[in-house]
Amino acid sequence: MKIKDIDSGKQFDFGRTSSDYAKYRDIYPPEFYEKIIGLGLCVNGQNVLDIGTGTGVLPRNMYRFGAKWTGTDISEDQIKQARRLSEGMDIDYFATPAEKLDFPDNSFDVITACQCIWYFDHEKMLPILERILKPDGHILILYMAWLPFEDKIAAASENFVLKYNPEWSGCGETMHPVYVPECWNDNFETTYREEYRLSVHFTAESWNGRMKACRGIGASLTDEQINAWELEHKKLLSETAPSEFDIMHYAAAAVLRKKTH
Repeated sequence: MKIKDIDSGKQFDFGRTSSDYAKYRDIYPPEFYEKIIGLGLCVNGQNVLDIGTGTGVLPRNMYRFGAKWTGTDISEDQIKQARRLSEGMDIDYFATPAEKLDFPDNSFDVITACQCIWYFDHEKMLPILERILKPDGHILILYMAWLPFEDKIAAASENFVLKYNPEWSGCGETMHPVYVPECWNDNFETTYREEYRLSVHFTAESWNGRMKACRGIGASLTDEQINAWELEHKKLLSETAPSEFDIMHYAAAAVLRKKTH
């Protein structure tokens, strides 16, 4: 997958929806984080870099496990929200593209990429990650998505996104391994993969917010379009969904390590 293939090349900017992103996209259940700790990653004694950190969801929620976290994101607005939400935590945040990271050699034990791996120019980023990752370090790629073919509420909400943004390509998910760019295979080997189902709890308000903060709505539509979508979506939920409900998701992970040459 290349960036030009996402939404048929339609422009998007998560910075436009940072306030909703900060409020409604911190949704990973405890099992999601426990799986990471079970792999021995992002734990006490490790330096971890989270690329595409957004509002710092991963560093903030995993801070209690003792790793020293750094988060980077291309969006200044996202990083502002990350700093605000991480107040009191020793987490470093930088607004910089992943293709221009400038950390010293062998800086990190783990590099994480959660919900973002397809947004990067991998040919440019790969040598940088290889340089700043320690020789025995690991890259952890993470993903979680709702399953519209298994969940009626998710399917109905997807249809409303497509009504307003037919180019949106973040729809129709089925359970599958997380994407690992093919060009990485020369430098890294995949040592672990897992896919598993998760039930994620929402209220009607928080689900509306989650959908509003997705790439297909808040990150790409005009304010007028967003407001019109939200009126329709809230009406849909009031007529078809209870005040609280679970949405079926799946999560996927892949661990990679440097090849020895």
